[in-house]
Amino acid sequence: MKKKKDNLKDFLQIKNQTETSADLYFYGDIVSSYWGAWDDTDQYPESVKNFLDEVKGKDLNIYISSAGGSVFAGMAIYNMLKRHAGFKTVYVDAVAASISSVIALAGDKVIIPSNAFFMIHKPWVEVQGNSITLREQADVLDKIEEGILNVYSENLKEGVDIETIKELVNAETWLTGLDASKYFDIEVSDSIDAVASTSEYLNKFTDIPKDLKVKNVVDKEIENNNEIEKLLLELDLM
Repeated sequence: MKKKKDNLKDFLQIKNQTETSADLYFYGDIVSSYWGAWDDTDQYPESVKNFLDEVKGKDLNIYISSAGGSVFAGMAIYNMLKRHAGFKTVYVDAVAASISSVIALAGDKVIIPSNAFFMIHKPWVEVQGNSITLREQADVLDKIEEGILNVYSENLKEGVDIETIKELVNAETWLTGLDASKYFDIEVSDSIDAVASTSEYLNKFTDIPKDLKVKNVVDKEIENNNEIEKLLLELDLM
């Protein structure tokens, strides 16, 4: 079987890089490896590590528009970014949801527009098996949630209690940039024309903000139409 191309390396090569800084984009899903990267913007720990190795000591501008993905991959990326020696400025361009909200908090400075979104929720998993297996998986999910809450607790605004965050997590809460700044050490910027995320993960969440959902649907329709046109062109060429 032919090995898949390392898409992230090519994606990052065209991004801005100077003598003192570099840009890193999280505009897709967070996956475990390149085998799970079905889109050029999907991110995974190995390639992020390789990117960081090439920009050691440089300041980073990190741009996020992601609905999340693999918790373990996201935690690995978060820890790698935390260890990076340069100053890290995170910009949430549209949405930092699920594990992407954790990655966002790896920044030394986090900036989110007032019309962007920051979503936190309980981790979930698709599993099948008997009652013993299901109970064991529930315990695992509780431990995973504990790790996520540890990250949130390190980035709370002074006076905010972690029990408040737990309640928001339990309810799957969509926070605007302004809302998020009330709980986390986040700076709010003026609203912008946000870049929409086309992640399949969005379909798994409830109470998705209307504006974000509409953008996602429109992008998907455009993507599907492009695929249809491409297929018709290929048929004409046969």
